[in-house]
Amino acid sequence: MTETSAAELARTDEGRACLEALLADPATALVAFDFDGTLSPIVADPASAVADPEAVAALGRLGHLVGTVAVITGRPARTAVELGGLDRVAGLEGMVVLGQYGIERWDAETGEFRIPPPPAEIDDVEAALPALLAELGLTGVQLEHKQRAIGLHTRRCADPAGAFRTLAEPVRQLAEQHGLGVEPGRNVLEIRPPGVDKGDALRALVEERGSRSVVFGGDDLGDLPAFHTARALREEGLTSLLVVSASAEEDALVQLADVVVDGPPGVAGWCSAVADLLEGRPA
Repeated sequence: MTETSAAELARTDEGRACLEALLADPATALVAFDFDGTLSPIVADPASAVADPEAVAALGRLGHLVGTVAVITGRPARTAVELGGLDRVAGLEGMVVLGQYGIERWDAETGEFRIPPPPAEIDDVEAALPALLAELGLTGVQLEHKQRAIGLHTRRCADPAGAFRTLAEPVRQLAEQHGLGVEPGRNVLEIRPPGVDKGDALRALVEERGSRSVVFGGDDLGDLPAFHTARALREEGLTSLLVVSASAEEDALVQLADVVVDGPPGVAGWCSAVADLLEGRPA
């Protein structure tokens, strides 16, 4: 890899070290991305968040070349597979999708889903939310039932940021009453069971696959635990590279990143550039 290529694909020494390790031994590399905002654009209706076809195709190219490709998402695993068309993309025949922050799993190799039953507390909270929204005088908040979680999206409100701030504390109190937690995101508050996050999911997959170089890409606060885990892996003798799919709405991950790209099209370009390097190296 030339110096210019390294500078383009990773802006930090740690990121460039991971790229070199990935190129030297792709069989022990893990490349994982978040779904919403990373592989798919953020849209007003979460049910319409179809993956960027170029991003998924580029990930498929890497699937032919590295040990493991994965998606780690707050979405249900089945939803991510359907919206991404991940069961129909060349190169993703060995992909792993970890949904609901790692609680759910889909293995492309077998086509099997592992989906535990949702907690009853989620239904209880969902039943209480209309009265809470009415009490707060909020209109335009969209509820997304994710089986094991509920997302409250403020993107369609007249003042999305203001509605988000108004909701934050009452939603936290409601969730706490039912033994649940709240995960903030880009104009969304997600109510879900505590105790599992993307960092846990990433670490478990790294250990399962024996990965030595780890790439993770995300865009939102829900990806922060995975970013911290990826950085911690460096202290354990592995290499890691963090990709941020940047937006004007959220920049909390940028300071932790080894490379910053412009949304899902940027993710597509970055994955394609890495695939070009892998394909260009002599066997």
